[in-house]
Amino acid sequence: MFLEPHFKGQRSGWIEVICGSMFSGKTEELIRRLKRAKFANQKVEIFKPKTDDRYSAQSVVSHDENTIDSVVVEKSTDILSRANDISVIGIDEAQFFDEKLTDVCQRLAIRGVRVIIAGLDMDFRGKPFGPIPHLLAVAEYVTKVHAICPHCGNLATHSYRLSAEKETVVLGEKDKYEPRCRICYEMGNILDLKIY
Repeated sequence: MFLEPHFKGQRSGWIEVICGSMFSGKTEELIRRLKRAKFANQKVEIFKPKTDDRYSAQSVVSHDENTIDSVVVEKSTDILSRANDISVIGIDEAQFFDEKLTDVCQRLAIRGVRVIIAGLDMDFRGKPFGPIPHLLAVAEYVTKVHAICPHCGNLATHSYRLSAEKETVVLGEKDKYEPRCRICYEMGNILDLKIY
């Protein structure tokens, strides 16, 4: 009841999460949704973490080389100060943001903003990655996209690390990762003695 007068007549915002393994088309889907919003003359802004500079320091780029201009931010709270008068906000590589991202997205949705987030749901160990599990819990819409396992042709749900690095965050592309189904992922860990 206390909040009712403040929000009366305000357009409701919401949170959409696009998640999956590497090479599953998360960023491609994010870009597609944002371009549709721009085509509808909605004010759109996309943010990416400073840590992700694989293809471009300033743009969000999919593996298929689709691009969209973005704002690079160091921490998730920076998004709030740069999101004034915006109808639709995209956030790419959300797993690299800090744990405050969930609160930031909820605050934006309360302001009436449509928030579209793309990120890995699991790290290379098969564990929930960064703020993504919390975002999945509070999102109105969740889309899980899949790659294809190059070993068996089944749906790939895991990001298998080909290199020996042990750190959770290691930027790389096909030189360091490949998508794998659950069985091929587990078999690879056993054969490579990558037991975590």
